[in-house]
Amino acid sequence: MATIAAPARRNLYTAGKLPVWVLPVVLATALVLTGLLFAALGAFGIGRTVVIGAIVFTIAMVLISGAVEGARKAKDRLATILVTSAFCLALLPLVSVVFETLSKGLPRFDIEFFTYSMRSIVGAGGGAVHAITGTLWTTGIATVISVPIGIMAAIYLVEYGRGRLARAITFFVDVMTGIPSIVAGLFAYALFVIFFGPGTKTAIAGAVALSVLMIPIVVRSAEEMLRLVANELREAAYALGVPKWRTVVKVVLPTSVGGLITGVMLAVARVIGETAPLLVAAGFTQSLNSNPVNGPMMTLPVFVFRSYADQGQDAQAYLDRAWTGALTLILIVMVLNLTARLIASRFAPKGR
Repeated sequence: MATIAAPARRNLYTAGKLPVWVLPVVLATALVLTGLLFAALGAFGIGRTVVIGAIVFTIAMVLISGAVEGARKAKDRLATILVTSAFCLALLPLVSVVFETLSKGLPRFDIEFFTYSMRSIVGAGGGAVHAITGTLWTTGIATVISVPIGIMAAIYLVEYGRGRLARAITFFVDVMTGIPSIVAGLFAYALFVIFFGPGTKTAIAGAVALSVLMIPIVVRSAEEMLRLVANELREAAYALGVPKWRTVVKVVLPTSVGGLITGVMLAVARVIGETAPLLVAAGFTQSLNSNPVNGPMMTLPVFVFRSYADQGQDAQAYLDRAWTGALTLILIVMVLNLTARLIASRFAPKGR
């Protein structure tokens, strides 16, 4: 009897498997039937057809799977469809933004846009070289300020911090994470007004505002990466007589360098598109300014904002420049992320 029961049990879990082609056929059928139904009712629309078709497809697949494969496999297919639908729904805004930016930003994506500023330009023409330069200056200075402070604060919290001081730092980091960006800009502007007088707007002030927003992100991401380093590595170094600071420098940091770089790039991507603090602290100008400590400096987010908000007689020319500026900003973030991945893969410890 045991020899008969075992094959029967195996057939229970393996028999009745749906072919691979069933899923796309049911999906296409559900979408087509839903579209035809809405067309017959005179209310056809791509959005409602996709939504209602997806619901019909889900119900049909669960019923078919339950009849052929059993209740257990039907529940698994339902969960798979729901998770996949959630992924597609989350991906839809990103695809929409990229498509819209590409379609409207490519017409002005030319040599002139990257070699000319907006000085003495009225209407069509001009470029954003002054804004690109300002973005690189402010973001670079903010990164130089924020990364050492953030990583050292994370090292203190993970390796040394105990008691009230560590709890206070953690509390203030949490508070700074949710601070509005305009508050950071006002803080930087007020700070520089105290030392350099009213009306002071420079790239350094904008970088300080961005660093206020970057530091808590760097601290939080670096703290999580440092905590992921196995304690066995630290204990092995201590057993060999290596002092704590050298263990941190030679063992902990190299092990987590990939995650640290990723966290820094996430912080840079978070602040590179900020408009309000730069508008308040760094100001704006139509000319190229390569001196971060003297005079206002245009940045790409502010350039996009002003191109949209202050449209002249040729409104389409201003909109084209705004879309191309947004596309350039996206490309800069993409290049920074690719560079960070290359650096992380180059310096991360290699396993066998």
